[in-house]
Amino acid sequence: MTSSTPALTTHPDRAETAAEDTAPRPALLSVDDDPAVSRAVARDLRRRYGAGYRIVRAESGDAALEALRELKLRGEQVAVLLADHRMPGMTGIEFLEQAMDLFPQARRVLLTAYADTEAAIDAVNVVDLDHYLLKPWSPPEEKLYPVIDAQLDAWAASAPPPVPQAKVVGHRWSARSSEVREFLARNQVSYRWFSSDSPEGRRLLEAAGADESAVPLVVTPEGEPLRAPDDATLAARVGLSTSPATDFYDLVVVGGGPAGLSAALYGASEGLRTALIERVATGGQAGQSSRIENYLGFPDGVSGAQLTERARRQALRFGAEIVLAADVVSLEVNGAARHVRLGDGNVVGAHTVLLANGVSYRELDGPGLAALTGRGVYYGSALTEAPACTDQDVYIVGGANSAGQSAMHLSRTARSVTLVVRGEGLSASMSHYLIEQIAANPKVHVRTCCEVVEAIGDEHLERLVLRDSTTGEKEEVPTSHLFVFIGAVPRTDWLDGTVARDERGFVLAGPDLLDEGRPPSGWPLDRPPYHLETSRPGVFVAGDARAESAKRVASAVGEGAMAVMLVHRYLEQL
Repeated sequence: MTSSTPALTTHPDRAETAAEDTAPRPALLSVDDDPAVSRAVARDLRRRYGAGYRIVRAESGDAALEALRELKLRGEQVAVLLADHRMPGMTGIEFLEQAMDLFPQARRVLLTAYADTEAAIDAVNVVDLDHYLLKPWSPPEEKLYPVIDAQLDAWAASAPPPVPQAKVVGHRWSARSSEVREFLARNQVSYRWFSSDSPEGRRLLEAAGADESAVPLVVTPEGEPLRAPDDATLAARVGLSTSPATDFYDLVVVGGGPAGLSAALYGASEGLRTALIERVATGGQAGQSSRIENYLGFPDGVSGAQLTERARRQALRFGAEIVLAADVVSLEVNGAARHVRLGDGNVVGAHTVLLANGVSYRELDGPGLAALTGRGVYYGSALTEAPACTDQDVYIVGGANSAGQSAMHLSRTARSVTLVVRGEGLSASMSHYLIEQIAANPKVHVRTCCEVVEAIGDEHLERLVLRDSTTGEKEEVPTSHLFVFIGAVPRTDWLDGTVARDERGFVLAGPDLLDEGRPPSGWPLDRPPYHLETSRPGVFVAGDARAESAKRVASAVGEGAMAVMLVHRYLEQL
């Protein structure tokens, strides 16, 4: 297999393929592991389409995906993807499947031999293939150009407008700057980052009439400067939906993790007026997972962001409404109506409510840890911080799957990754496949019976103090990055006095509410609560917020779908 960096970055024709245009041209990307074929395809495409389109070529699926990610970050468009089927390491079909997550509107064409036509036909279902081309494609005027012309016409008819790009000016070790970048990244908002002490950062601050005390400064695609905006203001200004379209629904879903997205998708697809309200970004903790390898239907694994972004698009396609940067602060039951009150004072009513607001990672306790949060200490994967870990010694606290997935992901570029685990091993809380991967990775080290007790640093994290729980001995280690994945704290304080919860705050539902087979005290109906129904009729719970839930993506998705079935059963009785 020949691996090569894509033409977008280092190809000799870079001046032609990656020049700065006033209006960037949409891209045509071809990938083939045979260098001669790759050059020939790019040559023929450039001859016909070079004036109006950027021609990008790559010689491996990985290199092509890297090019697509770069185009995505720049806010540019991809019109057509042309992939050879028989590539070692990553087939053309596998490449197109992953490319769909980055550019779902791009037209997909498979280049194949006569012997592979059956595989190409099967790919129509796997990756929604638009066309397959047989080798050889000469003369291109007869066999290549008519196909590409048709695909470009189809793309132009349905392509979204070019993605506008925001600009963020901030300080490398500013906690709020980190939060803003994470918020934009998790909500799929294209932006460019400028350090406040860089020439362009200073120019943007000056143009906005601001200084470094105003960071993070966000300049919207329309040129509006926002000084240290809160999430709600930021979301509204970059085009995210932040307010419900109406004031009453059949189903209101609180929380946009796997359970909430599943419920929104199934609710909307079955004709329910459905709104999903999420305080930060869809995906929840699962959306921050770098790699999920044990989810049904993805034998090669899938990132949490890819999985939940697909779910978000599906829910929207069926008509679900997704409201972001909206914090639900209370739930009220008024006769047959249930009302959720938002932090901005708005009230949304519904026949039914599903609580799918998940859990938060428990915070570490110790000197310096709170002060350095967002400045080297991060809870969850902190997607935007991963590039800064290159060639660094990184520490991760936690022994469950999310910690293991993050360790494997960061080990690709970090010098070393150390898992700090309080217990005697990983088997009690981590899946076996991850334990095997970690054991085989020379860059990942596991320190058991150990805990982080202090963080040291002035402007940012510089050192950690570790304590051996068996001997009590302490050790100081240098590092600039600590990622924390410990415990599950339900986000249910706002439900106090409204629905029954267990001693840890998880919401009780169905059989867990029964007292020797009888409904709970105060239950107003003749029937017992449905399986996922809380102590309030018409209020359901699914996913990690539910007491005794499995804390797995697959089970959360299943519970979200099951909740919609129970919602229908409840509505039939109204």
